[in-house]
Amino acid sequence: MLEKNIAKRNLRIMWFANFFVGASMTLVLPFISLYIETFGDFSDTYVQHWSGWTFAVTFVTAFLFAPLWGRIGDTFGRKKILIFSGLGLATSLFLMGFVTSVWQLFLLRLFTGVFTGFIPMSQAFISTQTPKSIAGRVLGTLQTGNITGSLMGPLFGGMLADSVGFASTFQLASFAILISVVLVFATKEFKLETKAGMQTSYTSKEVLLHIVRNPIMISVLLLSTLIQIANFSIQPILSLFVTELHGYANLAFFSGVAFSATGLGNLLMTKRWGSIGDRFGYLKLLVILLFVTGLFYLPGAFITEYWQLVTIRFILGVTMGGLIPLRVAYIRQEAPIAMQGEVLGYNTSLQFLGNIIGPSLGGVISGFFGFSSVFFTTSILLILCGAFLLTALRKQAKKEKTTSKAS
Repeated sequence: MLEKNIAKRNLRIMWFANFFVGASMTLVLPFISLYIETFGDFSDTYVQHWSGWTFAVTFVTAFLFAPLWGRIGDTFGRKKILIFSGLGLATSLFLMGFVTSVWQLFLLRLFTGVFTGFIPMSQAFISTQTPKSIAGRVLGTLQTGNITGSLMGPLFGGMLADSVGFASTFQLASFAILISVVLVFATKEFKLETKAGMQTSYTSKEVLLHIVRNPIMISVLLLSTLIQIANFSIQPILSLFVTELHGYANLAFFSGVAFSATGLGNLLMTKRWGSIGDRFGYLKLLVILLFVTGLFYLPGAFITEYWQLVTIRFILGVTMGGLIPLRVAYIRQEAPIAMQGEVLGYNTSLQFLGNIIGPSLGGVISGFFGFSSVFFTTSILLILCGAFLLTALRKQAKKEKTTSKAS
């Protein structure tokens, strides 16, 4: 009963910590491309390409460091890693307010990636304190903290950039992350009791073997990359698309609204998707959401008005709201507690790989073929993801059926 109360308290605290981190990290998203334009007189193609590369480079180092932080968290405790990550993020964001060139911003974004594991590490922190039967609901609840922050971040980021300037907005984002660090200090770390004889630690080789021997888990981890490619392909060029649809008037604010529309849809449904997954199966629901999201992405290619963009991004937020908590809940179900940090680290690393490829790919495609082409390619990719997971599930079911008959 005591551990249950501590777990509930930790969930509430980490919800707010995720809120402030989510808000801070997305506060600057609506104006990355606009910020780059202040460094010189650049062509639209130059800004589009560098927006994609600057946005994506954070995830290069994040891709490399995520499994390492997961393993360290499994060994020495996730609370310490959360504090270290928060301090690193706050420092890097603060310094971004003083850059004067694209290269300085690029290098700081690269440095930021070392510390970008706060959200996934908090998922591992809460996951190890959560029974499998309610993992979807609990992790969905935690995800709403990040989503709410991500919803508010672009909106306020656009308003702040218009009113106080880019530099001050970066500094305010840094301060908000420091609040998250203070909140983490108030949590208490523990793991659910393990059964007698259950292994309490694993080598990296044992973790990798556990993954390799589970074809469905491999499929889910690979999907983390493909889904993020689809999700992030439009992100760095969204403000430029808003310019084309709406014009330059209050551009940062209207870009923030377009970003936040997806977050609002996420917020409304993420917890509910987790609860539905608890009852009917995480992977079955994941397949459905992938197909539906892919179909809803397609109309984006035919957008001619700003309100259409906001509407479609809201609907996409509703359907995409379950993609992360359903995958994390599945990992909570399939991976032993003692290795969950490292497994989630690989999941996060593969997400970051998608974050690297997606913005760069979106920037290049839009630069050569226009904004509509990004929606076409994203729609096709998500539908292929659904087909990929469905095929893997059918193969697994057929294998289990054959094994059952043989026995």
